[in-house]
Amino acid sequence: MATSSPSPAGPPPPADGLLSAARRNLRELAHGLSHASHPSTPLLADAPKQWQRLLPYVVVLALAATFIPVTITVLASQYGVPGALAGALGVAQAAPLLMLAHRPLQAWWIIFPADIVSALVLLAHDPGRHDTWPWPPPTLVAYLFLLLALGLRETRRTVVAVWAATAAAGAVLHLIAPSDRATGSALLLPILGAVVLVIGAAVRERGEATRRLAEQETISEAERAQRTLLEERTRIARELHDVVAHHMSVITVQADSAPYRISGLSEPAREEFASIAAAARESLGEMRRLLSVLRSDGTEGDRAPQPGLDRLQQLVEATVRAGLPVELSLAADLGEVPSAVDLSAYRIVQEALANVVRHAPGARTRVSVRASAGHLNVLVVNGPAPKPASPLESAGTGHGLVGMRERVRLTGGTLDTGPLPDGGFRVAARMPLPPADSPPGSPPDSPSVQPSSEDL
Repeated sequence: MATSSPSPAGPPPPADGLLSAARRNLRELAHGLSHASHPSTPLLADAPKQWQRLLPYVVVLALAATFIPVTITVLASQYGVPGALAGALGVAQAAPLLMLAHRPLQAWWIIFPADIVSALVLLAHDPGRHDTWPWPPPTLVAYLFLLLALGLRETRRTVVAVWAATAAAGAVLHLIAPSDRATGSALLLPILGAVVLVIGAAVRERGEATRRLAEQETISEAERAQRTLLEERTRIARELHDVVAHHMSVITVQADSAPYRISGLSEPAREEFASIAAAARESLGEMRRLLSVLRSDGTEGDRAPQPGLDRLQQLVEATVRAGLPVELSLAADLGEVPSAVDLSAYRIVQEALANVVRHAPGARTRVSVRASAGHLNVLVVNGPAPKPASPLESAGTGHGLVGMRERVRLTGGTLDTGPLPDGGFRVAARMPLPPADSPPGSPPDSPSVQPSSEDL
């Protein structure tokens, strides 16, 4: 016997879906009314100036000092409430305004019931010609200040719950009011309250957006500095690969030519030299692959040899031709300078002169390179710009000083940079040199041409 297959349609939606959503929203609104969304820190507690931090306290003191006597006077004289009862209601309605600076939601829990009780008390008194019910003018204005404080501190859910409770209370009072009562304020307060809450919420959200933007800018600045540092380290690594490649090439050439330069080598010695040459060539191949990883996409390596102190005079002459008066003092007895220190010293002077051209065009500059106490001292000092003019680059990339620090750190030296009292700038680098009796970095008969990055 064939049975009918179940319908492909899914199960029908639960009948109480809307009721569940309504209950959930009501629970969220109740939670927003019963739990403040911020700690009890005063408004403007993070302001930079003291008078700004004290301003909320001055405002709430002024509000309380104004509305307590005004509310009592209006209730007693205009509405005919007995003095003691008017005083109690006035204090209950206006004294919690002192809490607006740090606990506005808790102040609302006191003021809102007090306003309702006051409206019920006024029902027992004969209405006058100019009476406004259920919210007298002082009560209405004070409540608007309370709503403004709530809009500045609480979340949107809490603000909506407060406004809904206020509108509901006004509607209920309007329904129970006698026909001889003018209940215009029952409708006026929700309208004005909505405007005030929107203004306060807009100011609060704008402040939060500004704060988040400042935090994001701080994070972006840190990331930018980190990216600049990594770029400089990559560039320095590429240059140092050229230096290492030079020494590896020397080892390869010497190992390959040893059987022809040295007579009487035994067969084991020839095999050893051949093994050294093969290992050096393999290392060069590995360095070539590593350098391809360090290069950015679409970039090509420099084809010229890496510069050193021997090209410092050419650098200074080119800078002088560009309009910067530079004096060079290069010691002739520097001794043996390692390749890394040689390259770093040249790049430091190059970066320092480039910074002078960018930020102090035309400033007189002195460059000094000397060796003392086992260290190579590089000093670049420039004076102020001869004419007060805007720098050629108002916002530099930040690579100059970062690159100098990384190069000096690489060689185990120290770097000191900073402005001078006369408006100039000073760059002083100190890098260690090998002891005088240490073997040179490369043999005298090694090739003098350094390979470039492209040769790797």
